[in-house]
Amino acid sequence: MTDKPAAALVQALKQRGLLDSTLVQWGGEMGRMPVIQDDANVGRDHNSFGFSQWLAGGCIRGSYVLGKTDDFGLHALEGVVNHFDYHATLLHLFGFDHAMVTFGRGAGVGSLTDGQPARVVKELLA
Repeated sequence: MTDKPAAALVQALKQRGLLDSTLVQWGGEMGRMPVIQDDANVGRDHNSFGFSQWLAGGCIRGSYVLGKTDDFGLHALEGVVNHFDYHATLLHLFGFDHAMVTFGRGAGVGSLTDGQPARVVKELLA
């Protein structure tokens, strides 16, 4: 199965010579549990332990899959990329050092990497 609108966007950017300078991302801040939970509240709760992001263009390595989850898609087993690693990688692509990018918060200074030992995920880069 293909996602025709996503493919059309990437193709249009490529045809116009914009794909190399545009980063396209599909995904959310977390995934969903791979199983239905709790009969009273039928649904799938948040799962921040194993989920997918889809990237194209913007100096991202094409046709590449990083990581592996368990057989249920519940936990990442290999190639784990935390949110702070992902943010460090995005900032790197935009020409910034994640350790130097901060912003004011009500009670001080914050950053996208939250003071974590973030790394640029070089395996994703073209």
